[in-house]
Amino acid sequence: MMSVSTPKHAEINERTMKLIVGLIAIVIASATSMVSTLGEPLTSISESYFAGDWSRNIFVGFLFAISAFLLSYNGQTAVHKVLSRVAAVAGVGVAMFPCKCRGDLEIIPYVHYVSAAVMFVILAYFCMEFYRHAKGKGHPQAHVRALIYLACFWAMVVSMVLLLVNGIWGADLGWNVSAPRLVFYGEATALLAFGICWLVASRVLPVLTRPDERHHLIGEDAESSIEPKA
Repeated sequence: MMSVSTPKHAEINERTMKLIVGLIAIVIASATSMVSTLGEPLTSISESYFAGDWSRNIFVGFLFAISAFLLSYNGQTAVHKVLSRVAAVAGVGVAMFPCKCRGDLEIIPYVHYVSAAVMFVILAYFCMEFYRHAKGKGHPQAHVRALIYLACFWAMVVSMVLLLVNGIWGADLGWNVSAPRLVFYGEATALLAFGICWLVASRVLPVLTRPDERHHLIGEDAESSIEPKA
């Protein structure tokens, strides 16, 4: 009779959560776009609300999943713990309050946009925090991770600045005509950068981790599962 060993940890650990969050963030833009029923490309990921049941459900469901994991993420400091919970609430705000994407009235004006801005800013902050911790480790794999975290941070910053400029002056600059999907690509880039950052921080990628620090989805980790360093 085959014996089944008892799991060492009774819950999903922090690195597995980072892996799941990272994968969700990476695929959300393409997934919502692929199942859209609008008959034309999405001009914003938030437009998924109005692109059919599948697109809306994927968008809202994925945001709730990300928010749930952020709510349980404590990080390394009290500041990390507070910010992750603020980001979780902001994620729910993005999911629950549709944007004014296709002329529909907002439930509460600006809640969607403010929530999205708060969430993206905090997630960019975490990219920089991951960079700071990885840079302090000193070995080659951590150095490569640090460079990836830094690149993800700047990709998010540039995307957010571009979205801000577009929101304020885009119509005057004619971007809505010359680049009608600018918002979609800006949001997709920010989410992709966030997803890559957290995927790398999950420590499951062999090339970017030493054997003694790698996270194994099945089996025992060499390091303690509660160590939250990037």
